[in-house]
Amino acid sequence: MEYNFLNIIDILGTIAFAASGAFSAMERKLDPFGVVILSFVTAIGGGTLRDILIGSTPVAWLRNDMTAIIILATAFITLFFGRYVKQFHKTLFLFDAMGLGVFTLIGLEKGLQLHLSPGICIALGTITACFGGVIRDVLLNNVPLIFQREIYASACIIGGTLYLLVQKTGMDDDVNAILAILVIVFVRIIAIRYKLMLPRVYENRM
Repeated sequence: MEYNFLNIIDILGTIAFAASGAFSAMERKLDPFGVVILSFVTAIGGGTLRDILIGSTPVAWLRNDMTAIIILATAFITLFFGRYVKQFHKTLFLFDAMGLGVFTLIGLEKGLQLHLSPGICIALGTITACFGGVIRDVLLNNVPLIFQREIYASACIIGGTLYLLVQKTGMDDDVNAILAILVIVFVRIIAIRYKLMLPRVYENRM
């Protein structure tokens, strides 16, 4: 994957997750400062953990002022214009699903650049995509989706695995990345649409 394309999907993912965090904060009626904080942690939380794990410090957003500018702009645009799109109930979900797909590929590509094993690359992609949302949900006093039965991290694993398999066919990396992102978004949509869940591993007990 060319750096320019990776940079483009990084920006798109940052916008998507920042908007997702802002909408979540607005749903809980937080003040503007809370909206900005939730936008930041949702957009950079997973990437920060990923960079710490692979020893890439200072972490990515500290080395790129544009990231903070994009998050701030997205947070304020969402804050001031969110009431016009809030009527669309699927807005938050679609932003979150798109960010999930995009950030999975960013984390996966970071692992490939370091020549890590396929399993570790998929794990890095999943961490990048999911852990900003984990921090967001913890701050909002919600049980993170990744710890529930929803098909959330599983979608990242499916998309990441597909990307690595298709890569062996010689398909253009940019096309492969777009395909993997769309698959992740599609899996999330199908899972929510048909209420698909991971199986229970234990019975509820009193």
